[in-house]
Amino acid sequence: MASEADDGSPVGELLSTIASLREHCPWMGALTHASLVEYLLEEAYEVAETIEARHPDAELLGELGDVLLQVVLHARLAEERGAFRFDDVARGLRAKMVRRNPHVFRPDGSLQEAFPATVTEIVEKWDAVKRAERPERRDPFEGIPQALPALARAQKSIDRAARAGCRESRPPVEAGPFASEDELGELLLAVVYSAHGSGLDAERALRGAVRRYQEQAPPPAAPG
Repeated sequence: MASEADDGSPVGELLSTIASLREHCPWMGALTHASLVEYLLEEAYEVAETIEARHPDAELLGELGDVLLQVVLHARLAEERGAFRFDDVARGLRAKMVRRNPHVFRPDGSLQEAFPATVTEIVEKWDAVKRAERPERRDPFEGIPQALPALARAQKSIDRAARAGCRESRPPVEAGPFASEDELGELLLAVVYSAHGSGLDAERALRGAVRRYQEQAPPPAAPG
């Protein structure tokens, strides 16, 4: 399968550069989808840290480029085995955005006459389209990545349950001491449930708290 031609655009030049690296750089040529996973996760977390720590825009620009590199590499690997190309990724994403946002787009991709939808209506329409796309999915938790950090996975699970109409009232859990990790886990889940009810992101909140803890920790004592 032929690679996308370098049309002189920034994206075309990037695709051409990565194709050349795959052909002529032994390290780049040895990459696989599996070996790239750790880099994809690392780069995504670096973007999150750059945003949450309010680093300069120049850093955000660079970190977003690193994430884009992962997408381009995965697409290139797929193209080499004849599966799909970067253009297919972009085309599929655009089609999904049109399909899942009927409050903005008509089915042909043109804009609607008006955009009266509330945030609640938008979420309901998005969920309805997703259900129509995957009618075999009955479990609201299906599709939540097992590799998500525990707090993020808990929050995503609680959000999915609420959107599926499976709300539950969890009793408060008193803080330790704990006789087991099960008891500690119940407390952490209760905290995430409370955060969700308040519209807060428990994973982001904990990242911020850890960052502040690290910044405020006293320096180690000088050796005597």
